[in-house]
Amino acid sequence: GCPGATRAADRGPISADPPAVSMANRGPSYGLSREVQQKIDRQYDPELEQVLVRWILAQCGGDVAQPAPGRDSFQQWLKDGTVLCRLINSLHPRGQGPVAKIQASAMAFKQMEQISQFLQAAERYGIAATDIFQTVDLWEGKNMACVQRTLMNLGSLAVAKGDGLFVGDPNWFPK
Repeated sequence: GCPGATRAADRGPISADPPAVSMANRGPSYGLSREVQQKIDRQYDPELEQVLVRWILAQCGGDVAQPAPGRDSFQQWLKDGTVLCRLINSLHPRGQGPVAKIQASAMAFKQMEQISQFLQAAERYGIAATDIFQTVDLWEGKNMACVQRTLMNLGSLAVAKGDGLFVGDPNWFPK
């Protein structure tokens, strides 16, 4: 699964309720301490990133621009959900992709909606629910290592299905 978030009960008593933070004004991040966040960030694998970028570019054909290297660029590249939706659609026969409407949008809720459409489609494709990242893991960049794991699982599954829809080098994905 995707560890990292500890339950509130494990963190001891919380004295004051943190103020509600709206999406537009992202104040301090409650929940994950800095140490926990740094530990999660260290699980991010730059080599996996290169493999995933190569695969996604190959799999999506010319529809997708290449991101600059680095975790932040990788996050920005995937954040609006369009690349992910194109990816999951490309693993289905033409015209049968699970995401009917893929639209780039600057609006947060639209981006999150597209990410969650990808996540639902990935689960239907066969990824175990425990291996699927949460929308905030990607959208807020909270757990990009988990995003990588979901995508690696997706690639491995696409190779294993052997339905002729996988594009790229099967050796990118460990059996």
